[in-house]
Amino acid sequence: MKKTTIKILKIILPLSLGVFLIWFSIRNSTPLEREELLNNIRSANPIFILISIICGLLSHLSRAYRWKFLLEPLGYKPKFPNSFMAVMVAYLANFGIPRSGEVLRGVTISSYENIPFEKAFGTIISERIADFIMLLLVVTAAMILQTEYLLSYFEDNNINPFLTFAILLGLIAVGVLVLKLIRNSKIGIFKKIKKFAKGLLEGMRSILKMKQKGAFLFHTFFIWIMYICMFYSLIFTVPETANLPFGVVLLAFVVGSFAISATNGGIGVYPIAIGASLMLFGISKQGGEAFGWITWGTQTLLIIIVGGLSFLFLPIYNRKK
Repeated sequence: MKKTTIKILKIILPLSLGVFLIWFSIRNSTPLEREELLNNIRSANPIFILISIICGLLSHLSRAYRWKFLLEPLGYKPKFPNSFMAVMVAYLANFGIPRSGEVLRGVTISSYENIPFEKAFGTIISERIADFIMLLLVVTAAMILQTEYLLSYFEDNNINPFLTFAILLGLIAVGVLVLKLIRNSKIGIFKKIKKFAKGLLEGMRSILKMKQKGAFLFHTFFIWIMYICMFYSLIFTVPETANLPFGVVLLAFVVGSFAISATNGGIGVYPIAIGASLMLFGISKQGGEAFGWITWGTQTLLIIIVGGLSFLFLPIYNRKK
């Protein structure tokens, strides 16, 4: 009963926060501001929305293809459609329970390609490490281009990316220590954990065993270039943001990357965070939030449609198994 309650709270609390932030934002705006926000969204150029969707789809396809470079050293060659649909189902799952997608992705590929879950999940962790390094590179580029404004935003909102990074390193160190203690234990349950951890570490080490490291790096950079292009192309949907310098857009992209994980799929938080970051550069609250809503809506629409279809077609595609 307690576990069920915790699971429900993991879904309800982030979603409730997102809904509250939407209500709070609307509640604290005038009728004229709300009308301006809606007009900006209604008048968005569909061509740039289509370009953004294409860039987003290309990034997801590339992510699914990149996965094979981590699985091949372990002796597995999953079919590309299964890899792609597993990726999209994972994105869709994150709208229900934040960060649950990685687990579901591992379960999905394990079910349809007979890959041990712990090994599949290990490769997903390796992917996340590579993506985290890319995010740090983007943050660094944004800080170089807009150092003063980015640090000001982090300070005003009590966000410390360096502290976050330090905490992550600390958690990794603790995890390594725990694994060492488990490895030397003779207790039954620890033996099972040791077996799971062994497969997990084997999956993570696959990044070191890859024969095609160049191709993996290419796709890693391509994924993030597409992320930025997906974001950048939408500045032209709102007249007020159409002439923003690239450095400012990159700054907003960084802020959005941190905000997206705060609630289920970033609902409520993402547009407000984007709007707040752009206000530092003279963009009105309505213009900035309109851009944020268009960006969030475009990404969400893509994930809901393709993720939903993937969920339906996975058992159909694998019906002979």
